[in-house]
Amino acid sequence: MTGVLPSQKIKTMIDTNQIILSNPIDEDQIQPASLDLRLGNKAYRVRASFLAGSGNTVTDRLNNFKMHEINLQNGAVLEKGCVYVVPLMESLSLPESINAVANAKSSTGRLDLFTRCITDHGIEFDRIEKGYKGPLYAEISPRSFSVLVKPGMRLNQIRFREGKSVLSDDELSLMHKSIGLVDSHAQIDQGLGFSVDLDLPNGLVGYRAKPHTGLINLDNIDYYDIDDYWEPVFASNKRIILDPGAFYILVSREAVHIPPECAAEMAPYLAMVGEFRVHYAGFFDPGFGNADAGGKGSRGVLEVRCHEAPFALEHGQSVGRLVYEKMSEIPDVLYGSDLKSNYQGQGLKLSKHFKKNK
Repeated sequence: MTGVLPSQKIKTMIDTNQIILSNPIDEDQIQPASLDLRLGNKAYRVRASFLAGSGNTVTDRLNNFKMHEINLQNGAVLEKGCVYVVPLMESLSLPESINAVANAKSSTGRLDLFTRCITDHGIEFDRIEKGYKGPLYAEISPRSFSVLVKPGMRLNQIRFREGKSVLSDDELSLMHKSIGLVDSHAQIDQGLGFSVDLDLPNGLVGYRAKPHTGLINLDNIDYYDIDDYWEPVFASNKRIILDPGAFYILVSREAVHIPPECAAEMAPYLAMVGEFRVHYAGFFDPGFGNADAGGKGSRGVLEVRCHEAPFALEHGQSVGRLVYEKMSEIPDVLYGSDLKSNYQGQGLKLSKHFKKNK
């Protein structure tokens, strides 16, 4: 059956060595529609981001671009503004019928950790061709905060697909009429559109990363004071001005629902919506915002970086879209129900490393 492969299929892929692990799997590493990827024991500081390219391995490219090697065993700092390549504990031996896509985990995106997966012979970031056999690497570039990392930490995740999985607009429209994919009018055009909420009850509509902050140890949960790392953002007449180069955490106006038979991905940045990038972490798992899984629609947190020019963002302005995909089977675990989920039922929320929002 075609579609995104669920948790039980991912377990089978591990058992049959289609997914190869250098260390035993972590108990909570398998998600409803994806597998968390773990950092290995070393990192390479490189002078530029790169793709291996057809006919080349990542090792070949590292010989050209690496500056020095870093041992992660006792923890090491990845510094803001630098680029690193880290071999992962997982590698692949995919059958010819299965491809894969990677993305940053939610907490990674909310820390402005620009993280992408690269492969041998790869010509795109985060896209793994059918039948790929070889190692996986994370390219990591901290943009707002320097971070302390260790082997086994999970910054990105991978989703496996077989055949055509994307739902058409007609299929999405029927699904919305049946179960309600958002809590408002559904803007459906090559996916489900969503907009930004700049009219929250307490006036606080987001956070902006401070330019000069301390280190963040990714092991520390509910630990850091928000005021040490973030400035509050308040809207004026339901509008904010995004500053070039600044990083913001905002929230969608719509509460999103991902039914158990579907997964979703936030679509890549489109230049036509404005001078900003709208997402870093784009996977939405089956059960996200599902009333049967402990929620009744969940807002999408928007990780926003403005580009070359200041940009006026208005309340209700369209900023992106969710592309829904069918699952090949309903997962044996759902987001927010069977798994401990940090962001079920969320509104405006920073990553789990910060103390609860004031």
